[in-house]
Amino acid sequence: MAARTLENWIDALQARGRYTFRRSDALAESGLSAEAVKKALVRLAARDRIVRLKEYFFAIVPLEHRSAGAPPPSWFIDDLMRAMELPYYVALLSAAALHGASHHQPQEFQVMTDRSVRAISVGRSRIHFFVSKHLDCTPAQNTKTPTGSMRVSTPEATVLDLVRFAKAAGHLDHAATVVAELLPTIDANRLLKAVRARADLPTAQRLGYLLDQLRARKFAAPLREWLGRQDARPVPLRTGRPGRDAREDGRWQVLISRPLELES
Repeated sequence: MAARTLENWIDALQARGRYTFRRSDALAESGLSAEAVKKALVRLAARDRIVRLKEYFFAIVPLEHRSAGAPPPSWFIDDLMRAMELPYYVALLSAAALHGASHHQPQEFQVMTDRSVRAISVGRSRIHFFVSKHLDCTPAQNTKTPTGSMRVSTPEATVLDLVRFAKAAGHLDHAATVVAELLPTIDANRLLKAVRARADLPTAQRLGYLLDQLRARKFAAPLREWLGRQDARPVPLRTGRPGRDAREDGRWQVLISRPLELES
């Protein structure tokens, strides 16, 4: 009976367009005891009516997403991060896909925050969290979702993250291919502003080299001018130690052991 009572409360939430709730909400608003709420949540999760993301936080699973085990992460990521009390933005390949890089659909939902968070598997989806010390100065925008909105890195910030976290894109060659897809959405002034805000010289050097390889001169030229005024030192194109036979690209002070290979 408790499960049915709680399900009625959940149905009412969904009818109002809400797809998430906290355990404390269920306890405060359902009129059930803590033990009854606990048992009801277990039974409703077993029926795939809800899915637990955290011990204290749940997502409602509408009928059309029942076979997937959960609604898409975009439906609940903003509420989840608020519940966790963490700043965030949707990042990397997930952000790139939202900005139009449709040929490289991510296998996971990628989120940037300011501290280590264990990955969450929910239904068929997996949410992978990355840590950035530049979170506060990284430009992000609110993007509408079927249930509200979520924060997403701008195209310019997405490009920087793809270079900085190249392994999250598979490898630097793949990241470069995604950057190439994003170029039509990027503004040169906003890109330089994002670079200057981070003051991350190694990433700026690698990005500059990458832009040269993509023949994106209108983006590379302002970046090169800014780097010329900085105390940049040689860095490997790919993270790790460069090989003994690495050659230096003097324009960007990048050490190249293996040339960049763009994917088709």
